[in-house]
Amino acid sequence: MYVNGHDIFIIVFITFLSSLILTPIVEKVARHVKALDYPNKRRLNKIPMPTMGGLAIFLSFMLGYMLYARSSVQMLSILIGSFLLILMGMIDDINPIKAKYQLVVQLASAAIITFYGGITLDYVSILGVNITFLAPWNYLVTMIIIVSIINAINLSDGLDGLSSGISSIYFLTIAIIAFIMNAKEGLDTTLSLIMLGSTWGFLVYNFPPARIYVGDTGSNFLGFIIAVIALLGYKTATFTSLIIPLLILATPLIDVFFSIIRRILKGQNPFNTPDKEHFHHQLLKMKFSTRSSLLIIYAIDILFAAVSIFYALGDTYYAIFIYIGLMIVFLFIVLKTDILFKRSKESKDENKKTHRSKSRNH
Repeated sequence: MYVNGHDIFIIVFITFLSSLILTPIVEKVARHVKALDYPNKRRLNKIPMPTMGGLAIFLSFMLGYMLYARSSVQMLSILIGSFLLILMGMIDDINPIKAKYQLVVQLASAAIITFYGGITLDYVSILGVNITFLAPWNYLVTMIIIVSIINAINLSDGLDGLSSGISSIYFLTIAIIAFIMNAKEGLDTTLSLIMLGSTWGFLVYNFPPARIYVGDTGSNFLGFIIAVIALLGYKTATFTSLIIPLLILATPLIDVFFSIIRRILKGQNPFNTPDKEHFHHQLLKMKFSTRSSLLIIYAIDILFAAVSIFYALGDTYYAIFIYIGLMIVFLFIVLKTDILFKRSKESKDENKKTHRSKSRNH
């Protein structure tokens, strides 16, 4: 479908309104079926919070699909894959499922996209370097990317408004890039607009202080759609490089990367050992409020998104220069926290005592 200025407003408004109406209904359903996030050492909430909020986003997405998206094999594969993840997420939000079973469903959804939908990553162009993936490697690489992004969004979802907010920034940025590149007929453009309205409507209730959480229902679905849009955009030349969608996702991807390294250093399972050392936890340790922490992450994400827009405009030299600068600053800030190594007050005091003792000995 060709999307003009009027269509943008209508698509976003209808899906926003739908999500705005459906979210309180889903909240009541979640409480009724006991899909609740109970407080514990790892959780930030002090009272049981309804999860499964992603169902409202998915239903609004379905409405947007029926009204504005064309029927195709690709779209059907997206719907089937989404339904599997939503079903698994709802079950997990009510009664937690083991990570290995979640991975099986994620792989199944990714396989449907690649084998049935024919959405594959056949080559990569990053910073002028071109890499071609021949079958069957293109299927494998595509599935790894989809599952990786799903888990990046899932693992970084630990703060009110976090996953829905960074997803909204992603969908908005993709839509802006699509119009800059005059790619208004692409499925990636339509999906971005549908998802933008759907996540914004939910974010009204998810922004701190949240009334409902997106849950595994939503984080899996959001990660899945984000990955699919990235693959569609690259395949249809909306993006001139795979670096564009990766730039927008810099914050959650870096956070997950450090999470994996941190857990490996501790001798833990890198994919199945939840903790309270993510970037948003580090901001909370610095005495920022939940809302301030969220807004800081939004600001960082928007900066990376702006770089991706510059890159899409063709200003690749300046975009890469700015990106490297942003990355250095971001990594400097992150590495000053406990994200990799524990920098507790006790260990600092112990280091000071050791230093004084050595000084006296000399």
